[in-house]
Amino acid sequence: MSAVLMKILQVILALSVLIVIHEAGHFTFARIFGIRVDKFFLFFDAGGFKLLSTKEGWFSKLFPSLKEKETEYGIGWLPLGGYCKIAGMIDESMDLEHLSHEPQPWEFRSKKAWQRLLVMVGGVLYNFIFAFIAYISILGIWGRTYLSNSSARIYVNDLAYEMGFRSGDRILKMDDYVPEDFGMLQADLARRSVREVTVLRGTDTLDIYIDRNTVGQILSTPGMFDIAVPFVVDSIIPGPNAGSGLAKGDKVVSIGGEEAEWFQDARALLASHSGETVDAGVLRGADSLAVSLQVDSLGRIGVILPPLEGVVKKEYSALSAIPAGIKYTFDTIGGYLDDLKMVATPKTEAYKSVGSFIAIGQVFPSTWDWFRFINLLALLSIMLGVMNLLPIPGLDGGHIVFTLYEMLTGRKPSDRFLEAAQIIGMVLLLGLMVLAFGNDIGRLIGGGF
Repeated sequence: MSAVLMKILQVILALSVLIVIHEAGHFTFARIFGIRVDKFFLFFDAGGFKLLSTKEGWFSKLFPSLKEKETEYGIGWLPLGGYCKIAGMIDESMDLEHLSHEPQPWEFRSKKAWQRLLVMVGGVLYNFIFAFIAYISILGIWGRTYLSNSSARIYVNDLAYEMGFRSGDRILKMDDYVPEDFGMLQADLARRSVREVTVLRGTDTLDIYIDRNTVGQILSTPGMFDIAVPFVVDSIIPGPNAGSGLAKGDKVVSIGGEEAEWFQDARALLASHSGETVDAGVLRGADSLAVSLQVDSLGRIGVILPPLEGVVKKEYSALSAIPAGIKYTFDTIGGYLDDLKMVATPKTEAYKSVGSFIAIGQVFPSTWDWFRFINLLALLSIMLGVMNLLPIPGLDGGHIVFTLYEMLTGRKPSDRFLEAAQIIGMVLLLGLMVLAFGNDIGRLIGGGF
């Protein structure tokens, strides 16, 4: 199975699970309050075409008892989400037939405002509950592993270099914040509205000013800060270089006469000498040596590096994983809210980092990994929940705002107003989708999948 196909299958599976969870939240509260649910669909059955339906087609013939159920369950053909069609509600289906008759007791519009509010909040609530369960499970089973920033040094890409960072720097502070997790440095730099980063360069402490107009580039340029790895020999794999003279503890400092301060530098230089014999400069204690090495066709010399230092592993019992998982979920929600705040601020150009299903697919691994899949599932569940809380008509947040308005003022928005708001919301969401797909296509053209 190709790597791209594996990514696609994981995206489809993840989104399917999360859509079902979200819509199940609406469905559950609707049934609790005696509201009829006409449809529960994964994906949209645009034009009335359905891949599966309990009311018609081959599936209904196999399971005729389901045909008698009040709710039609099914799978549509358009994989852009899903929906729960609640009787008497103006939603994205724009089915307004119910407006032609008096409100019925089983309809959404007949229920009290607080009940309608809970129906609309249900989807987001289920997304967050799922994230709680997922993160508690992850911490309980795998614990939390991260690279400490306390002694780690950065290896920079072009953007970080332009901003003033240099490979080998150690980031001490971002304004007054002392980062703990090395893997979160780039996210912290964007989310915390950092103005000044203090770094240790050699024996000197320097302050680097951060231009907030670069936030969009920070968000859309992965790999700003890699861990700077010294090219120190731990062991040598049996092969052409086993008798080269390299020994445990040797540090490679140059390849073919070119400086290679870090392993990443050496890797690029070795790739340029693939299939050749190259002279390497080596430090052994206080001595400098020249060693002749055979580079294979993949740019490797058969050297294994020492284990990475600074890896922190926190383990949790079944009981302690609960508060830790809840805290981690709230921290993740807060971080995503910070991301959305930046996207909504045009001067940061963070909107350029908005992505669609294509961007989601790129973060999934090319092979199956339960830990990463559940981790990404929890993150996407939070993203789906937070996005649906945005006060945009067409999203749950729009319905929630109108219901809160009714509860505070005692005046219910008219059906005509809700209909117009729904149309405006759908146009806004369509524009957001165009922006997301446009950004993804631009990135694909620029760097490939």
